[in-house]
Amino acid sequence: MQVTESGTAGGENELICIVGAGPAGLAMARALKRAGLPFEVLERHSDVGGLWDPANPGSAIYESAHFISSRDQSGFFDFPMPNSFPDYPSHRDILRYTREFAVAYGLRANIQCGVEVKSIEPDGKLWRVTQSDGQVNRYKAVICANGVNWHPRLPNWPGQFDGTIRHSVSHRKATDFQGKRVLIVGLGNSGADIACDAANNADAAFVSLRRGYHFIPKHLFGIPSDEFARRLRGWPLWIRRPLFGLLLRMLVGNLTRWGLPRPDHRLFETHPLMNSQLIHHLQHGNIAVRGDIVRLDGRSVHFADGHTETVDEIVCATGYDMRIPFLADHYFDWDGGRPQLYMTAFNRRHPNLFGIGHLETNSSAYTLFDHIAHLIAQNLADQARNPGRAAAFANRMKTDHPDLTGGIHFVDSPRHKAYVEIDAYKRAAERLRRDMGWAALRPGYFDPIQKSFTDYSNPAKNRVELSRI
Repeated sequence: MQVTESGTAGGENELICIVGAGPAGLAMARALKRAGLPFEVLERHSDVGGLWDPANPGSAIYESAHFISSRDQSGFFDFPMPNSFPDYPSHRDILRYTREFAVAYGLRANIQCGVEVKSIEPDGKLWRVTQSDGQVNRYKAVICANGVNWHPRLPNWPGQFDGTIRHSVSHRKATDFQGKRVLIVGLGNSGADIACDAANNADAAFVSLRRGYHFIPKHLFGIPSDEFARRLRGWPLWIRRPLFGLLLRMLVGNLTRWGLPRPDHRLFETHPLMNSQLIHHLQHGNIAVRGDIVRLDGRSVHFADGHTETVDEIVCATGYDMRIPFLADHYFDWDGGRPQLYMTAFNRRHPNLFGIGHLETNSSAYTLFDHIAHLIAQNLADQARNPGRAAAFANRMKTDHPDLTGGIHFVDSPRHKAYVEIDAYKRAAERLRRDMGWAALRPGYFDPIQKSFTDYSNPAKNRVELSRI
């Protein structure tokens, strides 16, 4: 086994390790580069892109997958998606865009692909990182950016099923449902997409639900729904919620007409269900809604609403466990299977161990990753150059518990244990930045390290197709 003191400078290790080169890891890499901090990124796959590369083992991407946030609300900070993309880009568009981002800021030189991290353990004030090939390096800090949709959660039901039960992570093509009677369990956004695939291709399609949801069309008055919502930012929740509710009643109607349960929560209190096609299939009888599963018997599935259906395949769109498999659980505090971190990023017990991306939000995650990465980079810069301010931040963490919900009482479920309302997060991040005297994240902030030949800082001028990377 070879042990390396990575990034030794003046007898002290300064190198920072980012684990994962998906969108969160790349946002983190750009922030560290802008802060002038030495780093390297370890990525187990053969290329960057994380979840959005269907060739990445364990990726949950299927052929019909698209972003559920719209193009103009979804890009990295100061690096908007090109206008040539559709309102809701496909997974192919997102992968190309993400890889172009890595090229535009010269991040690939710091990324080691094909390197899997097996374990991370403390080693004095450093962190000891062991790779799958036995190589061991020590780093000043470690940032876990390994993603959240890699460890499928499967339910258990009484009885025996003689068909196929699989998690939605294995779904790839809609045509795989041809000639089958298919049951989709769960109705998050992936579940709704896969239900539409089944409605178009299966001999019979059903979806099993435990609760009702508020459906939000992808467009309102001809513009993407999140773009419409952006124009209402700053309005109080007590105005926005009834206004949106009225619009949904006018534009979508009474969902119980098509068999969907009435929601048991108020609008915005769960992750938004953005799907217009499923309503179409329900209206046309291409898919039927059933209650929770109570028992399996051969090919028969018995539901809590009294229905029994014969099916060949059950696809469980039942979510994922957030795990950091290379790190023992006790190094983070966990609640409901979610790491509980200050500002979703900072470890209150280990100041040089961070997480980024271990959250869910009601809007574009990419821009949120940039805001989180900026805070981490500023703190790490203080640890290296301004120990007094770093100590002040550590003291603040002990007692500061900002409300990141925006006044929304999210439903009590594992998915929402680490859920943040994006505008509330940005306000809290700005307060923290001002109080600490950190640099502001403003348009043009990353210009000094941008290498791209295209002007991505101005969406109006961005008319080019991204090259294949």
